[in-house]
Amino acid sequence: QRPIPSTSCLCPFLVCLCFIQRSYGTGHHVPVKVPSKNQTKLPNGETEVHHRPKRGWIWNQFFVLEEHLGPDAQYVGKLHSNSDKGDGTVRYILSGEGAGTIFIIDEVTGDIHATKSLDRERKSHYVLHAQALDRNTEEALEPKSEFIIKVQDINDNAPKFPDGPFVASVPEMSEVGTSVLQVSASDADDPTYGNSARIVYSILLGQPYFSVDPKTGIIRTALANMDREAREHYAVVVQAKDMAGQVGGLSGSTTVNITLSDVNDNPPKFPQKNYQLYVPESAQEGKPVGKIKANDEDLGINADIKYSIINSEGANTFSISTDRDTREGILSLKKSLNYERKKTYTLHIEGVNTHTDPRFSYLGSFKDTATLKITVGDVDEAPVFSMDYYILDVYENSPSGTEVGSVTARDPDSRNSPVRYFMDSKEDGVRYFRIDESTGVIRTTQPLDREDMPWHNITVMASEVDNPVLFSHVPVTVQVLDVNDNPPEIATDEDVIVCENSRPGQVIQTITALDMDDFANGQRFSFALPNQLPVNPNFTLKDNEDSSASIIARRRRFSQLTQELYELPIVVWDGGEPSLSGTSTLTLRVCPCQRHGKVRMCQGKAFLSSAGLSTGALIAILLCIIILLAIVVLFITLRRSKKEPLIISEEDVRENVVTYDDEGGGEEDTEAFDIIALRNPAAAEELKFRRDIRPEARKHCGPAPSCRSPSVEVDEVDVHEFIKQKLVEADMDTSVPPYDSLQTYAYEGQGSPTGTISPLDSTRTHSEQDYNYLEEWGPEFQKLAELYTEVESPEVTT
Repeated sequence: QRPIPSTSCLCPFLVCLCFIQRSYGTGHHVPVKVPSKNQTKLPNGETEVHHRPKRGWIWNQFFVLEEHLGPDAQYVGKLHSNSDKGDGTVRYILSGEGAGTIFIIDEVTGDIHATKSLDRERKSHYVLHAQALDRNTEEALEPKSEFIIKVQDINDNAPKFPDGPFVASVPEMSEVGTSVLQVSASDADDPTYGNSARIVYSILLGQPYFSVDPKTGIIRTALANMDREAREHYAVVVQAKDMAGQVGGLSGSTTVNITLSDVNDNPPKFPQKNYQLYVPESAQEGKPVGKIKANDEDLGINADIKYSIINSEGANTFSISTDRDTREGILSLKKSLNYERKKTYTLHIEGVNTHTDPRFSYLGSFKDTATLKITVGDVDEAPVFSMDYYILDVYENSPSGTEVGSVTARDPDSRNSPVRYFMDSKEDGVRYFRIDESTGVIRTTQPLDREDMPWHNITVMASEVDNPVLFSHVPVTVQVLDVNDNPPEIATDEDVIVCENSRPGQVIQTITALDMDDFANGQRFSFALPNQLPVNPNFTLKDNEDSSASIIARRRRFSQLTQELYELPIVVWDGGEPSLSGTSTLTLRVCPCQRHGKVRMCQGKAFLSSAGLSTGALIAILLCIIILLAIVVLFITLRRSKKEPLIISEEDVRENVVTYDDEGGGEEDTEAFDIIALRNPAAAEELKFRRDIRPEARKHCGPAPSCRSPSVEVDEVDVHEFIKQKLVEADMDTSVPPYDSLQTYAYEGQGSPTGTISPLDSTRTHSEQDYNYLEEWGPEFQKLAELYTEVESPEVTT
């Protein structure tokens, strides 16, 4: 039996009479007593007692079994109200989740039934509302009450592995109890009720190699020293059973595929201890000649092997490296083989693991050795030259057929076959040289010129007479030696400049010579004037004995107008054997020079002279051009600096709409309107046509006593009419500016018993009014009285 928990009252009138649970066959109800009255404290301190209807029982939930398969509706419980006397006058109604479809209520008895089979895994509870009504009046006898119907779980769901099947790995040779993987199963049943969701794990397939923790689902190794090389993959079936593994519980299973990962527990092994290899003596250096491989049952880096030759006999001639892809030892030549010298080699080769695991050092050293015997094969080899390259020389201009040198080659084989020599026909050297095919002597085919080509590169080939297919070649370099066969020449191609103001004995220029020949100890040149020519009256030549010479003037002053060009032949000798000489003619040009010998427009002046223009004419032309340019620049500057008028014409102003909001200057504005008109309205007509100037107040007055203030006539003038008249005149006047102006008339009106203190009623410089009464008005007017007293005091003293 399962007790039903009790909570606070949710319905003030319903009483649970019974609760039926089909799985047990007994009814349960939870009686709870509650007070029959409440008390409320009033503001005056008294206590008011509220009487409430007496309730027999209270409740808050029902239970119903899931997966009901019977033919009849499943009984849930019964609702009853204290107002129900059993005469059928009370009608019970049900609302909320599943009301009318899943749950129905007998309106008379209050019995609740479930009409459908429920699944707790889809919906675990339902919230409903019950109410009791008067069958005759349909009035509520009690307020609506809320209650819950919970779906009670049964073991109807088997455990499941949502992430299965699983894949895991564990290193081989692991100790017993090494964790491999943790599996987890889930059960949709209620874990808070009974053992429906209590799962226990077990292994159905995979023993005795692995085990599983029944509570946590952790899979561990159960057998020591499992060898990957013996068996690598295991399929372990794990079962999860609910009801704590009891009989009748539901179960589910999954497969865990476990792979043993590799560790380096196997040393490399050569399949054989002795190997043989045949290598022809023609094998090229650096090229592979054979392979050898040691086997390792491990994988990945655990199977990496490094090969080496551990004996000196083999290490001097051969080398071995490891192919990373095939893990084979690649044997290569370090030196060329010669069958005639050595016919066999013995190599001791060792293979060692590069990544060892110290945990397995007890298994021994992770290496192995093998012996390789290499037999050198005899082959027909090409002739071999006595030198890797040849450098020969021959003098230039030697006659055709001159011997340059010879090359020598021999057959390295034991037969020692005769050798034939020839040159590569594709090279340019066959035009200059030929070789004797029997002796290897190289001769010229034509005279050579060192200045044209000082070096010649040719290729000589040699092959056996019996086997011309095999041949070898060697580079030959021929140097052409120099002989003195080129006369020297003067080194300058330009004219020599002679200044007009030259003096006798002055050095005009120092000259040198060039020679295309090659002198081992340096070039030596001698200079002189030709002996067969008469003595030159203008110039002479001095040999400086350092392979240079100086041209010296013999007379004073040269004139360009008299003779501009002079020619001076010079003979040059070199220091070769035999000595050669050459004659070069220099052109000397006379030019005007400055004081320190600097040439002054020698070519330009000659051109100008040919045009017929003197220096003065050129200066005059340049000055005229400069003056004209200055005038043009000044004119453009004045044009740009000229200001444009703001208003071009009156018509342009009238054709534009001009917007402005000038307010005028008030009393200080004497240009927009003459304010004298307000100070003396009677004189307005006189100032009508001169409003742009201020009238002289005393211009037409006599002595001061005879001039009366115009303010005495203010009473006779209607100021309002006066202002209107002035306004019409201002509007009609075409001489005023084309805009409106705000004109201020500061007339204060009539009828003031104290008079006016404004200076607008008088045009004189000082007022004639007595302001002594201002002192009687109090301290507020004290400052004003002092100001007017100071103004009047000068008139009193005068």
